[in-house]
Amino acid sequence: MFLQKIKNRTSAVLIYGVTPPKLETPLEKVLESAQRSIARLKTVNLDALIVYDVQDESTRTKEARPFPFQPAMDPMHYAVNYLADLNVAKIIYRPAGKYTQLEIADWFLNMHQNNLHPVLVGIPSPDYVPKISLPEAYQLWSDYQEKSVMGAICIPERHVVLKDEDQRILDKVKSGVSYFVTQCVFNEEYTIAMLEALKEACQRSQQALPTIIFTLSTCGSLKTVEFMEWLGIHIADAHKQRMQTAEDILQESLQICFEVAQTLANYCALNDIPYGFNIESVAIRKNDVEASFALLEKVNGILKSKAVVSQF
Repeated sequence: MFLQKIKNRTSAVLIYGVTPPKLETPLEKVLESAQRSIARLKTVNLDALIVYDVQDESTRTKEARPFPFQPAMDPMHYAVNYLADLNVAKIIYRPAGKYTQLEIADWFLNMHQNNLHPVLVGIPSPDYVPKISLPEAYQLWSDYQEKSVMGAICIPERHVVLKDEDQRILDKVKSGVSYFVTQCVFNEEYTIAMLEALKEACQRSQQALPTIIFTLSTCGSLKTVEFMEWLGIHIADAHKQRMQTAEDILQESLQICFEVAQTLANYCALNDIPYGFNIESVAIRKNDVEASFALLEKVNGILKSKAVVSQF
């Protein structure tokens, strides 16, 4: 279903995003966590599951990292060996520039053999010298494009500063990218500004808009707010104030994410932009995980309501 939706530019794509367990996690805990996730996700009509590649981004900024970095299991290994019973498309992230051409070619072959789909991300810091460029990596992947789709990231915050995210997106489309996953959205205005520029650029070049998947993530503490900002996520002032003054920051963030989803779904439906949502679950506390599933259900309801409206 995921493959067809992306290739056909069909809206209402629903994705859940997870991080692999930490390397130090005991095997029995890994198995327990994976089985719980599988059982829960089987009850939702998901199109795909994202498994992130967790990287230490400390070199990206001089600011201290709010949470210490802990290495995690390889995402493809986790997806293949622990999540195989979840019968949905699986999307694996990889920072291509950290690997050689041979390593990326071998990774693509393994991805193909396991029926996985790639999302390539860029270098971890501006001064990092990549071992392979993204265009070179996209070219290696082109051998598998009949049975897969290539994804990439897009960053509304970067567009507000550089005013060129629309061109970055279209350059990647020329290289074979079919859909884009945003970083976590906590500022609708930034995101809509990027979409407006992309829509106008596509109109000028008379080409179809690619599918945009909006990432949403609940926030369980003020320290998590700080971490999001450290990652480069811009939280709109009104949203930040609501979370800072809320009696229950987790539930307040869930409501904010729901409102953001409604705004973006309405905008995309009115402007014929193929879209979907990726609900992140990157925290390990039980309440945070429960909130992510609650948001998943709420966003699924939005997508279903839009699908019903579009039939009339």
